[in-house]
Amino acid sequence: MYPDKILLAAEKPGRYVGNEINMVRKNPADVATRFVFAFPDVYEVGMSHNGLQILYGAFNSRADVYCERAFAPWPDMEKLMRDNGLPLKSLETYSPLGDFDFVGFTLQYEMTYTNILNMLDLAGIPIKAAERGEEHPIICGGGPCAVNPEPLAEFFDFFFIGEAEEACHEVFNLYGSHKAAGGSKAAFLEKLALIPGVYVPTLYDVKYNADGTIADFAPNNPNAAPVVQKVFVKDMDGAFYPDKPLVPLIETVHNRAVIELFRGCVRGCRFCQAGYIYRPHRKKSVETLAAQAKQQLEASGHEEISLLSLASNDYPHLEQLATLLCDNYADENISISLPSLRIDAASAEILQKVQSVRKSGLTFAPEGGSQRMRDVINKNITWEDIAAGAKLAFEGGWDRIKLYFIVGLPTENEEDLAAIARLSEDVVEVYYQLPKEQRRRPVAVTVSTSCFVPKPFTPFQWFGQPTAENFMNKQKHVKQSMRSKRIDYKYHDAETSVMEGALARGDRRVAAAIEAAWRLGARFDGWSEHFSGQIWRQAFEDAGLSVDFYAHRERPYDEILPWDFIDVRVTKEQLIKENEKAYGSVN
Repeated sequence: MYPDKILLAAEKPGRYVGNEINMVRKNPADVATRFVFAFPDVYEVGMSHNGLQILYGAFNSRADVYCERAFAPWPDMEKLMRDNGLPLKSLETYSPLGDFDFVGFTLQYEMTYTNILNMLDLAGIPIKAAERGEEHPIICGGGPCAVNPEPLAEFFDFFFIGEAEEACHEVFNLYGSHKAAGGSKAAFLEKLALIPGVYVPTLYDVKYNADGTIADFAPNNPNAAPVVQKVFVKDMDGAFYPDKPLVPLIETVHNRAVIELFRGCVRGCRFCQAGYIYRPHRKKSVETLAAQAKQQLEASGHEEISLLSLASNDYPHLEQLATLLCDNYADENISISLPSLRIDAASAEILQKVQSVRKSGLTFAPEGGSQRMRDVINKNITWEDIAAGAKLAFEGGWDRIKLYFIVGLPTENEEDLAAIARLSEDVVEVYYQLPKEQRRRPVAVTVSTSCFVPKPFTPFQWFGQPTAENFMNKQKHVKQSMRSKRIDYKYHDAETSVMEGALARGDRRVAAAIEAAWRLGARFDGWSEHFSGQIWRQAFEDAGLSVDFYAHRERPYDEILPWDFIDVRVTKEQLIKENEKAYGSVN
């Protein structure tokens, strides 16, 4: 553990001490493989991530593997560590990260990339794969951002493409035997490339055209497949799910038990990367979910259980499951939350049922203000759906609602932006159409707009993202269109979204900009109080790269994209067809 004088000087010592309820304890000397799950954000964010819970439990279910955890230290703790020469350590055994066989980073958000470099540096591990020797851990990554691993290719030894719990056991089996035989890291990585869903960057070469676009991307080793196909869990009922989730001892972003209804999505919203990369749609049975809910609640003591999915309405047995959970836990004062519901009448009816214990905030995501815009993005809801859902919610006792929209979408015009304000005001009006006796207090509607980021493996992956100035003008237009005092308008930082766009669709050369930003002091770039657009602009300039080239340039269909060698089981032809439909819907 870090010395008491260090912990007492930190803002939140509980981030760095471990010892949570259900923490796994093993003797490191008794395992063949030591793996540290590194979450490149602060503890409170990482411990709220269900993927950490699943992989931590799955890895530790093996007798020959010990999976521990590490999180990005907050700036105050980083300074204390650097001033006192202390390395980044795991929470389970307080071991320096350099002592592990693997350091595995989850790649959830592009703006955590500088934290990855910072964590490696704090651990005394060279940030570039080419500079690491046999004495250093193998650095790997996985998660949604791994569908374009190229901006991080210089820093990582390999990536899991798809769902890591599907490929991890083959990786651990191979490593255990390879380590016992005394094999080299390079030889292990060559063998590793034969495992489906594994990408080893050093086994591929990239060539560029004079205009900066990719001329060729090809394997340089016979073990490396020309196309890396994602792997995914096929049987959700039979898949590992933790029966003893970690329970933090300090407040985190989400303090609740979680059951995962399904993976994938059947909706096909054209802006949504998750809807494409997590296909196919795979669900759990009601019986499995009920059993997992019981295990989670009994092992954690939580008073809330969240039903997790991309769109809970798409679970075919949602009403049956909700009724069962309500019947089982109403007497125990346990509430049920559905964080990802579509806005319609059926959603409101289910919410009235599951939140009879206590009402949490209600969030709907129309995404587009006008019906034209919702048609472009394939968001299959109408104003009638929205109004009916809002009316039922208000009648059920909700008077605090959040509405989420996106600005900067393809084909958007000023009328679409003004429609965001009109739709929001119409939702307010739905409330005031209720009988006066049903209106306990004035309604409050929070409207949030995010800036559109074109992501790999979506129909809009070729779209030229608006500039930061353009985004800010759009936000201003929405704000000026608002008339109701009952609406609180919030919007996402435009420069952060532009940099996210540049990283999301970057190639290997972008690694130089990430490193330059980190060396200039970039940390926690997803946090508004820490993000510096000036640093990132300088970093791209220092690296000899153009933000415009990666973020704002429209790309032709025949251009080789940095992620084209990955197969997420959605073809480029399908994405082109959907993109053409989006633009066709304008006419």
